[in-house]
Amino acid sequence: MELNVTGMTCTGCENTVENGLKNMDGVIEVKASHKDNKVILKVEKNKVNRDEISQKIEAVGYKVEE
Repeated sequence: MELNVTGMTCTGCENTVENGLKNMDGVIEVKASHKDNKVILKVEKNKVNRDEISQKIEAVGYKVEE
């Protein structure tokens, strides 16, 4: 799964997003890139969905673009 995420400006932002998502049940792997404005995830589809991930990203202060 790949999401376009705006608002990340540095590696600290990437870490905030990655750490927030790593703790979610069903997230296997996550990599955020402030340069590309992307978050790439490997997830267990039956445990977590795009909306839940988007809500978590927005809860830590960033915007998911559709």
